[in-house]
Amino acid sequence: MNGKEEAMMSIKEKLQKITSDYYEGLCSAHERGKLVAWCSSIAPQEFMEAMDIEVAYPENHSAMISAKGGAMDLLSHAEEQEYNNDICSYARINLAYADVMKSPIQDLPRPDFVVCTNNICNTLIKWYENLSHIFDCPFILIDTPYTTGPEVKESTVAYVKAQLEDFARQLEVICKRPFNYEKFEEVMEITRKSNAAWMRAMSYAQYTPSPLDGFNILNYMALIVTVRGRKESLEFFTAVADEMERMMKEGESQFKGEQKYRYMWEGLAVWPFLSHNYKTLKSHDAIFVGSSYPQNWNVDYAPYDIDGMARAFCEIPPNSCLQNNIDLRVNIMKGCHCDGAVYHRNRSCKLYGMVQQGLIEGVYKETGAPWALFDGDQADPRSYAKAQFETRMQALAESMEQKKEEEAAKA
Repeated sequence: MNGKEEAMMSIKEKLQKITSDYYEGLCSAHERGKLVAWCSSIAPQEFMEAMDIEVAYPENHSAMISAKGGAMDLLSHAEEQEYNNDICSYARINLAYADVMKSPIQDLPRPDFVVCTNNICNTLIKWYENLSHIFDCPFILIDTPYTTGPEVKESTVAYVKAQLEDFARQLEVICKRPFNYEKFEEVMEITRKSNAAWMRAMSYAQYTPSPLDGFNILNYMALIVTVRGRKESLEFFTAVADEMERMMKEGESQFKGEQKYRYMWEGLAVWPFLSHNYKTLKSHDAIFVGSSYPQNWNVDYAPYDIDGMARAFCEIPPNSCLQNNIDLRVNIMKGCHCDGAVYHRNRSCKLYGMVQQGLIEGVYKETGAPWALFDGDQADPRSYAKAQFETRMQALAESMEQKKEEEAAKA
């Protein structure tokens, strides 16, 4: 494909091509003499990219399997292995896959080592320890202490920085060659620019009407996980942002319907029922414009600044205190002009579940916006009821309409 043909590709086609190229490179890694790492989704991939290591992301792989309707066989296999169904469904799908090494969508190559950063949740630690045992390979943990106050402590930054520096030394041992600091700096710069392009692309949801259909955030998110340190990511998210700019100026939108209500989606996607979620809300002329989801990959730091990198990996929302998370969502609600909020009570994600009631109360206190809560799971289809979701979204639409009428009467 020449440069002109590639420039003419749609956003959807670019997404598909980059995803296909990524998995092709990953699956041929061992044949090409490259090492493969399995890595948690918000980890310092810059180090592995600098050492020319192909990186697979089990969480992303599990989400793809469940979105394509292929989760149940693996979930059943995990339960046959005596993994309790109260464990994160991403972990259960991946641990079952690690046993059978056969996926209904796309196989992953065996890892030469696994890397885990626990800034999303501590379930990852035991999950990746199990992977290390299954594959008899090294396990590298980068421990990011929970931020209990408004800012990350300097002692925490120093602690994480020391682990990052040691990570480079561990990779030297695994790869049997010196760490490539020159390429590392190049990758850091690409990652920062990709991050900025990602946030710029997602920011167009704040406009009224929104040129960005918020459900596409969930589709685009795979690339900010898998190729964040590569030029393809920067080029893709720059293209998305430029397309949103064009659509905004020309009064167009990816959302094909009336944008009567704007809502914040809080929590992980329900991958097996994404289409049902979308169609139900669209039937009420409601558009997804805000989410804390994109902020999880807003890992920003100054060029060549390991202290800043350490701080950034500690600052992501799941690793921060309740008040910081309330403030983040209030800013999203106000910045995106949301009429209401949809909260996913996710059976898998205990970290979000434990703070969700506090989030709901804190956000409502600051915004007064109606909200709806539904039960589900990010990947296990057994924990979701279509009828419940439809009923809750109907009630939310009615509440948002009532609030609009009350505000109009006051005006």
